[in-house]
Amino acid sequence: MATAPLVADILLAGAAVIVTLGVVLLGRIVLGPTTPDRVVAVNVVGTATVVVIALVAAALDQPGYLDVALVYALLNFLLSVGLAKFSIERGGVL
Repeated sequence: MATAPLVADILLAGAAVIVTLGVVLLGRIVLGPTTPDRVVAVNVVGTATVVVIALVAAALDQPGYLDVALVYALLNFLLSVGLAKFSIERGGVL
């Protein structure tokens, strides 16, 4: 079942808004001020990327993109766990 053009436009507009917010979060990753802030920002950017991929998949009616979103979500989880472990081993607290 194809997505209606108006719904596809709304989904793509939502994806654009999330991308914009993700770009703003890149500042938090660079500036910090603390390591936990950076870890959370990286996790949020990864989650936003998954959501954008899912929205684009729905807008373009390409369910294959959802597989990419699922793999990216798993990689994002592993990255978050790795960053948390790295932070704790360096004496940080999350």
